[in-house]
Amino acid sequence: MKSRYSNFVLKYPPGIAPTAHAWLMIVVACAFLQQGCRLDMHLQPKYNPEVPSSFFTNGSSAREPVPGTVARGQLRTDELLYTGMENGTVSNVFPFAITEQDMARGREQYNIYCSPCHDYAGYGNGMIVQRGFPQLPSYHTDRLRSAPVGHFFGVITDGFGLMYSYGTRIAPDDRWRIVAYIRALQLSQHAPVQDVPVNQLGKLGVSR
Repeated sequence: MKSRYSNFVLKYPPGIAPTAHAWLMIVVACAFLQQGCRLDMHLQPKYNPEVPSSFFTNGSSAREPVPGTVARGQLRTDELLYTGMENGTVSNVFPFAITEQDMARGREQYNIYCSPCHDYAGYGNGMIVQRGFPQLPSYHTDRLRSAPVGHFFGVITDGFGLMYSYGTRIAPDDRWRIVAYIRALQLSQHAPVQDVPVNQLGKLGVSR
């Protein structure tokens, strides 16, 4: 059966070879495509970060967040958990019950972040101090033994003196676990004999 396209012959303009015709078609196609290429996205009116602006009265191109704006997942309504304070006063209670697992985690985090300066026992003579950093106060002074737990949480969060903030380095729950471990260190150096289990007294060479 003969196709209706059997007699179709592609005719090129006189003097134009097939190869030249192909290139001509490509050029024409590119000309049409260029009509859709605009520079609006490249030349649009905009401000780069921290570039001054003459549009706003304060001269800044960046806008402050709307009052009350809260980043997703960062609504921190628990004052004690996130600040170590209650009604604006430094608290002496933990925001959650401290378990054995919490103490183990607190010890791990303390050894990572705190021991380089405060040493493993909390006397303020860590390796950084031994290599020239100013001597740090011992956790075993009367002042720090009587300090509320919220004080330690605040210092870890915001820093104090030569100590910089760990607020962005350690999660709030882990900061509290570190505080619990600091309390354990303080108790370990000042625990009365009456608090030692009877079956452990022999290790201390004392009797009750």
